[in-house]
Amino acid sequence: MSAGGEQLMLEGLPQPKRRARPAVGGVPLAEHLPVARVCVDLVPHHLDRVFEYAVPAALADAAVPGTRVKVRFGGQDVNGYVLERVEEAEHDGALQPVRKVVSAEPVLTPQVARLARAVADRWAGTLNDVLRLAVPARHARVEAEVPVSSDEPAPPSPSAAAWAPYRGGAAFLQHVAAGGAPRAVWSALPGAAGERWPDAIAQAVAACVLGGRGALVVVPDARDIDRVLAALDDAGIPRWAPGSTGGAVRLAADDGPAVRYRSFLAALRGQASVVVGTRASAFAPVTNLGLAVVWDDGDPLHAEPRAPYPHVREVLALRSELEHCALLVAAHARSVEAQALVEAGWAHEVAADRPTTRARAARVLALTSVELAREGPAAAARLPAPAWRTLRDRLAHGPVLVQVPRAGYVPAVACGRCRAAARCGVCHGPLGLTTADGVPTCGWCGRLATDWRCTECGAGSLRSVRVGSERTAEELGRAFPGVPIRVSGARAAGGVLATVKDVPAVVVATPGAEPVAPGGYAAALLLDAAVSTAGASLRTGEDALRRWLTAAALVRPAAEGGTVVLVGDAEERVTQALVRWDPAGYASRELAERAELALPPAVRIAAVTGPRDAVDTLLGRLDVADAEILGPVPAGAAEPGALEPDVRALVRVPRPGGAALARSLAASLAVRSARREGGTVRVQLDPAELG
Repeated sequence: MSAGGEQLMLEGLPQPKRRARPAVGGVPLAEHLPVARVCVDLVPHHLDRVFEYAVPAALADAAVPGTRVKVRFGGQDVNGYVLERVEEAEHDGALQPVRKVVSAEPVLTPQVARLARAVADRWAGTLNDVLRLAVPARHARVEAEVPVSSDEPAPPSPSAAAWAPYRGGAAFLQHVAAGGAPRAVWSALPGAAGERWPDAIAQAVAACVLGGRGALVVVPDARDIDRVLAALDDAGIPRWAPGSTGGAVRLAADDGPAVRYRSFLAALRGQASVVVGTRASAFAPVTNLGLAVVWDDGDPLHAEPRAPYPHVREVLALRSELEHCALLVAAHARSVEAQALVEAGWAHEVAADRPTTRARAARVLALTSVELAREGPAAAARLPAPAWRTLRDRLAHGPVLVQVPRAGYVPAVACGRCRAAARCGVCHGPLGLTTADGVPTCGWCGRLATDWRCTECGAGSLRSVRVGSERTAEELGRAFPGVPIRVSGARAAGGVLATVKDVPAVVVATPGAEPVAPGGYAAALLLDAAVSTAGASLRTGEDALRRWLTAAALVRPAAEGGTVVLVGDAEERVTQALVRWDPAGYASRELAERAELALPPAVRIAAVTGPRDAVDTLLGRLDVADAEILGPVPAGAAEPGALEPDVRALVRVPRPGGAALARSLAASLAVRSARREGGTVRVQLDPAELG
């Protein structure tokens, strides 16, 4: 065998049979491809590489690429994945044998392995960190199930009616159905009854399946999964069930380990052609993937909170390039990152023209202090007279949605005399009220402040600073006696509601928890607009507009009396974007300003947080052209027992230098782990928050 692993083949001459070399301990090796290249489940960055192991003859048939194995490393058995089998090892010495094949199921496909490596490289992470996100934990009982295959389901209905109002919509579907890989950023119109965004996504998926390929849809939460699955069923793609072939499978971590692993295997084995799920499903092993869709890409639920902190939109963009599949980035709003894809020419815009948008959208009224000046002192009311009249008048025509930015009763209180923020006497966290006559409770440690006194003036009285959804519902119940009041939210007694009936009712919801009214809401009130745009985050305005548009999209068109009332002095550009229903215009202006100020996504930024010495040492090893280091500055209060707080530094490079920055950070982290440098350092590329 030559050093390159190629055997000299002489035509017509008998070839000598290759002998299996013994591994460490004299274990006979597999006759064919006796070396396994294994990704070992190790945490340190300096061990983020492939290790070679000998494949014993007894495991030759089971240790195929993608299987979970046990191998020896550092004197103990550790888990790993077989990435590939080769004839010759690059290592000169004897190899340790693979100890055990945990499961013969090849759960890591070559496509997902390549994607995981690309994600790790882009975010300066390790392959193992990404594989923990991509491959769910094994469930042996589920894996042992052998469902009986049934006949192929009937082909889906090739409808494209939901895409007719959009420029480029029909062409996108035709390209997908023909096996192409178009990339589009879609601004969904407000949804009248029967014309909502899940129907359009279902028709795009149906076109892909009709063309003989699989599809993947990633949404923020479980309610959206149910909406898409229902729309797919209407489009002729039924929900997958064990024992069936084809259909759409639900893949969500909240469903539990057994259900999630069963859905994962259905996609892996090609039994389900469509996967609909939440964040982690972006790595789902869909067979012959033809279309990847992310809905509401600006939702923070799409950002992974675990290392290396990838975002679904970017993961699917990488997957689109690696697997040559179509990509659809969709939302009612427009994220600045999605706008950057359009302006760079990497993706095409799919949107309706202005007359169509105006015909489908509700009438938007912004009640700022200027519009309310004639109301006098009543203008300061949380629900001013024009908003109250709109709610009263539209209740006669159906349900009315009231969006409140904060959950709870009174989530923040202040001193009734000097108005200083009320703080916990133990941890200094913010105090709030859960009921009208309740005891102030700390929002951090949960302690009751039974004998609270203001540290500034000594007074013991409290006043509300922020009013939550439960207090709002209580106030509206008193103002509209006899009208049903429904509260939807994670902290509400009934939880997050999926739907409400088309009958007069007031529905109070926090952002993201708005239930769907089948016939559309008669009106929507968006309260406390000033609170929504008062933050210092780079994304404050973008997030506020996204939340408002999501709620406004549930309201009937203006021709049917649909009205949206924005109450409060929000940031002017965000307010005008809502009034005009122009998310793309707002995103374009934001992108231009960020490019001028060298802010993401016009540049790439890495945030490095940890003890000052550790941060300085890590940054000192970076070697990136045109890199600019901002900071470090204190990252918050010092931890108990610490002499000083952690610091945070930002490393900024032009966008073309992003890959070099990620490589340099990964190399510095590898040196850090190899030297066992002290302290805990967190490295995050493209962080959602820069402060």
